[in-house]
Amino acid sequence: MKYINRRTLLGTLFALAFIGLTTPALAQSEVTISHYFTGELGLKAFGEQMEKFEAATSYKMKNSPVGHEDFKTDILVRASGNSLPDVFSYWAGARVQFIADSESLKPIDQMWNQAGLDKIVAKTVADSATMYNGKRFLVPFNYHYSGMFYNTKVMADAGITEMPTDWNGFLALCKELKSNGITPIALGSKNRWPAQFWFDYLLLRSAGPDYRAQLMAGKASYDDPQVKQAMGMWKALVDAGYFIESANANTWTDASDQVARGDAAMTLMGTWITGYWNGLGLVPGADYDFFPFPSIMAGVPSASVGPVDGLVIGANTTNPKGAEEFLKFMVSDTGVQAAWSKAQGALSANVNVDASNYNSVMLKAFETVKNSDAFAFNYDLATPPPVAEVGLSMFARFMDDPSRVDEIMKQTAQDVAGAFKE
Repeated sequence: MKYINRRTLLGTLFALAFIGLTTPALAQSEVTISHYFTGELGLKAFGEQMEKFEAATSYKMKNSPVGHEDFKTDILVRASGNSLPDVFSYWAGARVQFIADSESLKPIDQMWNQAGLDKIVAKTVADSATMYNGKRFLVPFNYHYSGMFYNTKVMADAGITEMPTDWNGFLALCKELKSNGITPIALGSKNRWPAQFWFDYLLLRSAGPDYRAQLMAGKASYDDPQVKQAMGMWKALVDAGYFIESANANTWTDASDQVARGDAAMTLMGTWITGYWNGLGLVPGADYDFFPFPSIMAGVPSASVGPVDGLVIGANTTNPKGAEEFLKFMVSDTGVQAAWSKAQGALSANVNVDASNYNSVMLKAFETVKNSDAFAFNYDLATPPPVAEVGLSMFARFMDDPSRVDEIMKQTAQDVAGAFKE
């Protein structure tokens, strides 16, 4: 048997004691995080904001970014395996509700109150995005607005000086553009989700927010006249040749490029398009602008559509204090919020961020949301993930062959009903 002298034994015991004393401290200084800000602009900008947190505190961030589309599945797999990071980004609405229902998130009510976030987070955003099952789980990091973004030169060359506010005016705009040899609308639905904004607004502007909320919750059917009417208006636009061809072959950036080049006049997209276009050297207000999606039915409340990006804490976090400090810092620090919103083409959830931080187009978007009757999450954030999968596939199938709309909607109604029962 190997001989162990007293000095070796004491040294070993001392080393073990040292490890026992220091390892918890080291663990408590690290905050693990996973997020979907992985685009060229987002990854760099988010990393810079995390560095500000590290510089201002004693915490270190262990960063694990995941691609936007892969994240949707990855985080659900990790939640089911109780292996969530301390903090992760997530989309407010039905996706957070889905995970909150599985008790995979840590409530943040105490931190929210102690940090006075009611005085920091915009009330309209807080009311719609932070509460689930009677508790707060999410800190909004930013939010976006979806509108009709257009090439100003294309519109001017077609002799169009005023943007439409109602549906008849929008149809007249599309007809005028088409008569001038200009494809009115670009859409890049390769990844399905960009098409959802058309369904959202057509339904919201015709049937209203209350009906739309019932549909998203499974209390109305995709066989209803309200849904058929919305899809009928969408089909009429496609049949008239107002959409650029092969939408399902293009991504949202492809569609954005088509508008920037003048191959199409406009695209229905979120404010993140401004960050993309600014990165290409386009000048807001001069090269591009936007107008709100037009009204359709008189008396229907005006709703703005868009996502709220938030930060949540996993229920199994090993560093709850560090995680809460990170959430508080990222929404409270106006420098972080200003830099992030500018890089992402996003609107800040912090009411104390100076409006001068926004360019002219973003300021108009901010005012549009502020003056809306309601703020609605876009489709795949407004209905449970299994249902959203059915709907997103419906949009892609519809754009592939609009003539099959009746068949597609009938199958969708059956599939959605089944998804709600699961």
